[in-house]
Amino acid sequence: MPVRPALAAVLGGAALLTLAATPAHAATPAHAATPALAAAPAHVAGSARIAVPVHAVPVHAVPVHAVPVHAAPGESVTVDTVGRLAADGTVTLTGTYRCTGNTGPVFVTSALSQRDPRVKHGIGGTVARCDGTTHTWSNSGQVSGETLQPGTAHVQATVMELRPVGLVPLPVFHATADQDVTLVRG
Repeated sequence: MPVRPALAAVLGGAALLTLAATPAHAATPAHAATPALAAAPAHVAGSARIAVPVHAVPVHAVPVHAVPVHAAPGESVTVDTVGRLAADGTVTLTGTYRCTGNTGPVFVTSALSQRDPRVKHGIGGTVARCDGTTHTWSNSGQVSGETLQPGTAHVQATVMELRPVGLVPLPVFHATADQDVTLVRG
């Protein structure tokens, strides 16, 4: 199987697992309300960024509640307070992350909601490097089923590892953050 479809399939499977996952204990700072990735072909834009097209996730599939910033000691993720909205509807979200101690591939994922907080749109995914230093992330993508407008939106960013456990990699959450942002044209 070619690498891109295989990666998309793994990310899609991990996204489905994250929707059903709940935190096992405080050392696993996960919440079920995480960005959803679609099992569609991934488009590699350089060696450090993977943009995965996604679709809206209905509320009944994702528990809705405010999620405070969660991170294991020494790990973090932030979301910049301004996001970019291009004329073609492409959203670009940015921030920083810091993570350590991974054994599998790690990604920074993001999800955005605007009019209806019960509907979250996944906005891309960035390959993360967990070396204990702070790095920047940038995710871009388009949403379907809704036209985004400049103004207030809500973003959730998650640093997620696909840790090899037996035959199936399982998601492990290193850090999660919620942030209200302002979408601006540009």
